[in-house]
Amino acid sequence: MIDFSKIAETSLQNFYGGEGALIASMFTDDKNRILKGRLVPGATIGLHTHETSSEIIFILSGNGKAILDGAEESLKPGDCHYCKKGSQHSLINNGNEDLIFYAVVPQQ
Repeated sequence: MIDFSKIAETSLQNFYGGEGALIASMFTDDKNRILKGRLVPGATIGLHTHETSSEIIFILSGNGKAILDGAEESLKPGDCHYCKKGSQHSLINNGNEDLIFYAVVPQQ
């Protein structure tokens, strides 16, 4: 059981060269990095390549978009964005409320 309400939030400014801050509560072990993240309107996670791992992002609330290998994907609550190992992606809050999500990065 991971209780994210008991994990302090960290503000990561310009994450991967993005705009604004990624606010995140993170759990890590030797197998995975799991985080609950929040992007305020206009904030982004910069474009980056997953050289050694994949990433799964499940949208809880808000609206945004991902750019995956050059293609745009609209994201809404309930959507699951998948970036496979070797792919490049970015996450953007282009909505009017916070974009809240869970992300899992398995160590492969």
